[in-house]
Amino acid sequence: MISVWFLFFLPLKSVSESFGAAISSWNATHLTDGVIRRSKRMMLDTLGVGLLGTSSPVFSVVLQHSKMFQAKDNSSVWGRPGLFLPPYYAAFANGVAVHSMDFDDTWHPATHPSGAVLPALLALAESLPSKPSGLDLLLAFNVGLEVQGRLLRFSKQAHNIPKRFHPPSVVGVMGSAAATAKLLGLSPAQSMAALAIACSSAGAPMANAATETKPLHLGNAARRGLEASQLAQLGIEGNKQILDLESGFGIFYQDYIPRHLAEVTPNADYRWVLEDQDIAFKRFPAHLGMHWVADAAVKVRTKILSEDPNLDLSQIKRITLRVPSSRYIDRPIPVTEHQARHSFQFNCCSALLDGEVTVESFSTKLMGRKALRELLHKVHLENPEDNQASFDKMYCEVMVEMGRGETHTSRCNTFYGHWRKPLSQEHLERKFKSNASTVLTSDAADGIVQIIQNLETIPDCSVLGSYMQFHKHVRQREQSYYSASA
Repeated sequence: MISVWFLFFLPLKSVSESFGAAISSWNATHLTDGVIRRSKRMMLDTLGVGLLGTSSPVFSVVLQHSKMFQAKDNSSVWGRPGLFLPPYYAAFANGVAVHSMDFDDTWHPATHPSGAVLPALLALAESLPSKPSGLDLLLAFNVGLEVQGRLLRFSKQAHNIPKRFHPPSVVGVMGSAAATAKLLGLSPAQSMAALAIACSSAGAPMANAATETKPLHLGNAARRGLEASQLAQLGIEGNKQILDLESGFGIFYQDYIPRHLAEVTPNADYRWVLEDQDIAFKRFPAHLGMHWVADAAVKVRTKILSEDPNLDLSQIKRITLRVPSSRYIDRPIPVTEHQARHSFQFNCCSALLDGEVTVESFSTKLMGRKALRELLHKVHLENPEDNQASFDKMYCEVMVEMGRGETHTSRCNTFYGHWRKPLSQEHLERKFKSNASTVLTSDAADGIVQIIQNLETIPDCSVLGSYMQFHKHVRQREQSYYSASA
């Protein structure tokens, strides 16, 4: 009777302990075919937008800063043959590249999950004396995703378009810590400590959206998460209830209700968040909300030109956009490319004029067009009460009034690329190759596609670092040094 009474009063495992135990316990047998397929798509897309991002000005500045640091262990900088940095700074620079054009994937509740995790894992993998396999990488990547997905579900506020802080700077750094803790083989207690350490590096204000600082949020999340797991490996500890407390991770959400992770056992099935919630992949480099606007605007343009193919669009008298209320993406006259990527008005007008929005839409030449500037002054925003500020529930309606009084209207409820209407594998690979070809040879781009397709059979995942440096402007004799076989 005493023993039963004693067991009744044994303290329950904390939420933080349940996360630490799960991170340590997940193994490759828990990965389902669906999770593997979806996570491979995320990896491929992330590598592609990261390669394209190495041509951005903000990446060049960050790289110049990071090259000041040296270390014994070094990892590849994507798109820069022969350039290696300490793992922290390789993770930082490559993470910045991924988000430099806002072209990376988006999840629900809102965050950019891959850019905070994959750069950290690949930088760490290259620095380890015993190189992890492709299956090790897949598992660690999914651990990083799972921790982000679970944490986001502790708050209803997280389901809305963010207002106060950029989510990857909060859940992303926790995902990076969890993923790298898994790749390092940390114990449950060390994994919990990694989350606690990472939590002290979390957070970045939304005021820096639409600036060159926003891409740094992803780079810092990747770097600080990796740093947290390595500090935990060395014995640094944090609050053992970091995920349970209002003063811990709960500080970021006013309606924070943490929940235990289900116990993970070696042979039992596990239901991953990624199985129930797919990812959105962007077709052009801009804030996710812009994709509803662009699709609706293209449909309106088609209606207008179907009646008169030679119509001069300068005859447009008024454009009404019915979108959710979100201050940081309501930018009537954007000046910089980063502001344009976060402007309902700009993306609508670009789509109306050109019939599409592309990488080139944000160039100085196209942004400075007289026709575009004149059209921007004709845009008016409305925020209907039923149009919720959530990437899972929002819509966009574009109404164009012509000079003679006729109107044309189109509405987009779900754009192509959204998790409800995912990109086909063919179109995802086409996006990757288009982005990668700005930096890599076509053979290298094809090689990365093949590696990702067969990742669970690759004995050494660090081979990806070699391919990511196979620059098309380096002479063939020099390229052989960076090939996978070399």
